[in-house]
Amino acid sequence: MSRQVFLYDHPERFVAGTVGLPGRRSFFLQATEGSRVTSVALEKTQVAALAERMDELLDEVVRRSGGSAHVPAVAPSDTDTAPLDTPIEEEFRVGTMALAWDGDEQLMIVEAQALVELDAESEEDLAEAEERLLQDEENGPPMLRVRLTGAQARAFAKRALDVVNAGRPPCPLCSLPLDPEGHVCPRQNGYRRGA
Repeated sequence: MSRQVFLYDHPERFVAGTVGLPGRRSFFLQATEGSRVTSVALEKTQVAALAERMDELLDEVVRRSGGSAHVPAVAPSDTDTAPLDTPIEEEFRVGTMALAWDGDEQLMIVEAQALVELDAESEEDLAEAEERLLQDEENGPPMLRVRLTGAQARAFAKRALDVVNAGRPPCPLCSLPLDPEGHVCPRQNGYRRGA
């Protein structure tokens, strides 16, 4: 079976969003173009890392171009805050992600590849299996590839960080997330701390 690539050259929408209540949220990346919608699941830490790295890469593009790149210094004020398009049908769970800047076309390229479980007896076997997987462009795991303008990338990063930070508030003592019913705080020697 050949590799499935969900390609969005100029998406109308590319956002990070969640489903569920804080503490039990599922995170998604969602690309939309016309009636076509692709949703992939990932971890909260992956969303945060993608958004932070995207902002860093955009800042580097602006710095190296001396301001001549078509990249805003900050996210546009009209950042998309609408919920994810429903129904959300998960295409795959993200394992690895990559970012690149296409200087010729002035576009950010985001790739999210499906998580793959590799069977290996040793570290050497694992390294060989990973290498074969990376070289097999035709039969590799499913991938979402999105090409964004600088403004779209800034807007994505801002929304993604807002989504990540909209979870449970941190405990003022230990910084672990507080559930509505409280949590067992390590700084309180295991006593339950309320919200």
